[in-house]
Amino acid sequence: MPSQSNQAMLDKVAVSLEASKGVFVVDYQGLSVKETQEVRRALTAAGAHMKVYKNNIVKIALKNAEMPQIDEQLSGTCAYVFYEKDPVDAAKVIKEQSEKLKKMAFVGGIADGKALSAENAQAYADLPSREELLAKLVYVIGSPLSGIAQVCAGPARGLATALQAVADQKNAA
Repeated sequence: MPSQSNQAMLDKVAVSLEASKGVFVVDYQGLSVKETQEVRRALTAAGAHMKVYKNNIVKIALKNAEMPQIDEQLSGTCAYVFYEKDPVDAAKVIKEQSEKLKKMAFVGGIADGKALSAENAQAYADLPSREELLAKLVYVIGSPLSGIAQVCAGPARGLATALQAVADQKNAA
């Protein structure tokens, strides 16, 4: 029979999994308390939160939630980053903090309903954010429209230039 504290932790993990769209697993070995607080603040701003749970409890919670199993990744000092919105935003924060502190690294995770290796989790951090993709989409849609507008305005611009030239000739004479 599991201890009451382990059962409470299992319930917390289950709630975190249910409220999130996915999770990244990071190795946080060597982080000081101050550095950990800094990482957590940055993740909160990105719509994610970092928790530390026992690896075996997380394995059980993932199995109970019928999520992809990432058992081989859950060993050592693991922290779990649960994100509610965009996995790219959370991954970018993890990458920035790991480059800044040189003490964190991706171990794996679950995103879009699939298990991720450390390399795949890192690849999420290299993707453009949702806002960047939307800006590129607007540019791609707007480019042909501005070209069409310039082509349509060409004859009118040419006529205006010709009339101005005639007016200048008459004024000069």
